[in-house]
Amino acid sequence: MQWKNLFLLLLLPAALFAGFGKFVSPEEAFVPKVHVEGAEIVAEVKLSDTIYIYDHALKFALKNADGLKIAKIIKPKTIDHDGDAVYEGNPKFRIVLEKTKPMQGIKEVEFLFGFQGCSAMGLCYEPVENRYRLKIDTSKISSSSAMKSTQNESSALSPQVQKSKADTIADTLRHGSLWMIIATFFGFGLLLSLTPCVFPMIPIISGLIVAQGKNITTKRAFFLSLIYVAAMAIAYAGAGALAGVFGQNIQTALQNPYVVVSFALVFVALALSMFGFYELKLPDSFVTKISSKGQGIGGVVGVGVMGFLSALIVGPCVAAPLAGALVYIGQTGDAMLGGTALFAMGLGMGVPLLIVGTGAGKLMPKPGAWMTLVNAIFGILMLGVAIWMLEKIVSPYVSMLLWALLGLGSAIYLGAFDKESHIFKRTIALGLFFYALALGIGALAGSTSMTHPLEFLHGKSLGKQSATDAKKELDFQVVTTLGELDVLLQKYHGKKILLDFSAKWCAACKELEEKTFSDPRVQNALKEYVLIRADVTKNEKQQKKLSKEYEVFGPPVIIFIDEQGNVEKAKTIVGFVEPEEFLETLQK
Repeated sequence: MQWKNLFLLLLLPAALFAGFGKFVSPEEAFVPKVHVEGAEIVAEVKLSDTIYIYDHALKFALKNADGLKIAKIIKPKTIDHDGDAVYEGNPKFRIVLEKTKPMQGIKEVEFLFGFQGCSAMGLCYEPVENRYRLKIDTSKISSSSAMKSTQNESSALSPQVQKSKADTIADTLRHGSLWMIIATFFGFGLLLSLTPCVFPMIPIISGLIVAQGKNITTKRAFFLSLIYVAAMAIAYAGAGALAGVFGQNIQTALQNPYVVVSFALVFVALALSMFGFYELKLPDSFVTKISSKGQGIGGVVGVGVMGFLSALIVGPCVAAPLAGALVYIGQTGDAMLGGTALFAMGLGMGVPLLIVGTGAGKLMPKPGAWMTLVNAIFGILMLGVAIWMLEKIVSPYVSMLLWALLGLGSAIYLGAFDKESHIFKRTIALGLFFYALALGIGALAGSTSMTHPLEFLHGKSLGKQSATDAKKELDFQVVTTLGELDVLLQKYHGKKILLDFSAKWCAACKELEEKTFSDPRVQNALKEYVLIRADVTKNEKQQKKLSKEYEVFGPPVIIFIDEQGNVEKAKTIVGFVEPEEFLETLQK
């Protein structure tokens, strides 16, 4: 027995040496990391093998953070180790913040993150406390009244905490399966295909198919339409992913007047080719290399380029699905999943265009007078797209005159005064002529309404007061910089505020103005609000800073601010909504 004890005693130093050789330094055992995500501080620790930390030893604290406090701490699940709750692997803790008083802008705080851990080999380490200097964007943080405390990640956010549509969609991306996400965003695209952003693309795709020539088959028309839609979807996906990562909306940036005018001239050139002034196509040698079937304005390549550019320049609308994907990409950096979702959305938006493009090939008339007429009609539509684009940068007076000139010229070209023309064709041409004439007269008299160009006559017959009452508009105070907005927010502190991000080139903004903001019920409901409009038309440095402050990727976006100066995120509206939906949101 004594020899056995002696043998064990001799082996003990070697055993201890072998055991301690497996221990690691505190720097290797614990690798903490802290960063900010929106209204949350994310603290995580990468633990070495065999290392764990105790739940009861965790410390989270804010220093020099007047007006901010920790609302709740969302933790991962613990495991049991000899009766203690511990974490292994790479535990991540989300510290949700809340405001205790109104504030905006960036606030620098000191954050304390403490923990203590042990090795499964039997060694325990000294407690660790790290301090971090963090910059918090207080505009992203909710007030105390909107928060509910919770302790574990397994219990989701309290149902009382409402989210905006964009945030809800972002959660779908965060938690949904890939195929559910693709199907959901494809459905979003189908709904968005009914918005004004997609309408201008209908004459574009139709004109491109017609421009391929009289011998195009239905199969070829479908193939080219599919190329156009796919290119459009790629543009949405790429631009969206970049906007989410870098916070800059490429579509918005391309609303520069020089870009708009250049693209409008492209449509003028296409229109003139439709009228037979010349044949517009790429050199035959180049077309042969790119596509053996390349015809018209460049065949596959030309159609693909037009689809890509149309998505970026013609239809730069921001709706809730797009905003939700951008929020998700911005918060997680997962541009791959966000881009995939946006690609599916682009395909959904392109379904009507696919049908129209295929139909344009199938319904192509036989060579003859009808073919000339069809080309002329699409030429007129192309000129209409050009004017629609120029509306983004010219005054309503100029755009209305352009529409009047297009209408008058088109009516005469279609034979409004040609006695030998077919009665049906001549009737349509005359109707277009008189409508265009009314537009021109209305524009010269100061009218800007395409639907009521002669409304000034109504004013003369009923009196100025009646004319004013016939059309009421909301009175917005316009700002273009963050400084101007801050002045108004301080001036009207204690009152409800509606902040409308808008731009002259935004089709959905115009629809919101004409349908929703002009509704008497909406106007009555907004009487208790101070109305402020953030005009981001120019998209210059000051406007970008203003948009970034409120996480706006592009107009239209409507933000509601309560009497304490806090953004009511659940009420945020992205894109066009009907008056009924607007009122429903207002009552949340």
